[in-house]
Amino acid sequence: MPEGDTVYQAARRLRESLAGRILTATDFRVPRFATVDLSGERVDDVLSRGKHLLMRAGGFTIHSHLKMEGSWEVYRSGERWRHPAFQARVVLRTAEAEAVGFLLGILEVVPRSKEQDVVGHLGPDLLGADWDADEAVRRVSARPDIPIGVALLDQRNLAGLGNVYANELCFLRGMLPTRPVAEADVPAAVDLGHRLIVANRDRPLRVTTGDTRRGRNTWVYGRGGQPCRRCGTHIRRTELGRTELEERVTYYCPSCQT
Repeated sequence: MPEGDTVYQAARRLRESLAGRILTATDFRVPRFATVDLSGERVDDVLSRGKHLLMRAGGFTIHSHLKMEGSWEVYRSGERWRHPAFQARVVLRTAEAEAVGFLLGILEVVPRSKEQDVVGHLGPDLLGADWDADEAVRRVSARPDIPIGVALLDQRNLAGLGNVYANELCFLRGMLPTRPVAEADVPAAVDLGHRLIVANRDRPLRVTTGDTRRGRNTWVYGRGGQPCRRCGTHIRRTELGRTELEERVTYYCPSCQT
């Protein structure tokens, strides 16, 4: 599931392949930007901002968001793609490589001077140079009545945590996702979230348990009905969100979390 660490890794792969190189061809396969041609522009940088990816080329920024199913992949020139062509939303070519964005939830081209229009609403980036724990704590704490699980997912509070991290953080801190922010140790949760995502930013498999074996890497997420790794109680599955439209599947241990 794409979270801040996934996008961080995608940005690094793209930066290693594209930064400093000239785009020889671009193909934007979304109606609004179908006529945009950035061929001849130099890719200056590729960076992540929470779950958003920004690719700077000339005076423009290619802004994308993976949402649930998207991915960025890099191929050698002429190499066969691993996904069907109809899933490609953008193709960026240089003399040496081809970067393809598949099933991207958001894809747009904006003037570089307007980057803040698309990411300026985000809170401090857990994997960014601007990380500010105090500011993240302040933002999370500003709504004391909402569930801590919802507050941790709000990208306006801190950018990069997704549903996996929110579920795992609540378990590791021994609090139900429904616990009001006012009753949670927000600084401790923010600090642990930062340490977890930094520890995972270079791993191919996201791990919160310390066990890198697939199937052993999470405490509660994706484990509804299975025994808790600590106490043996069956993990429960529910849904939680700011509104019904924003509800996310949530996992918790009714014994270890209060």
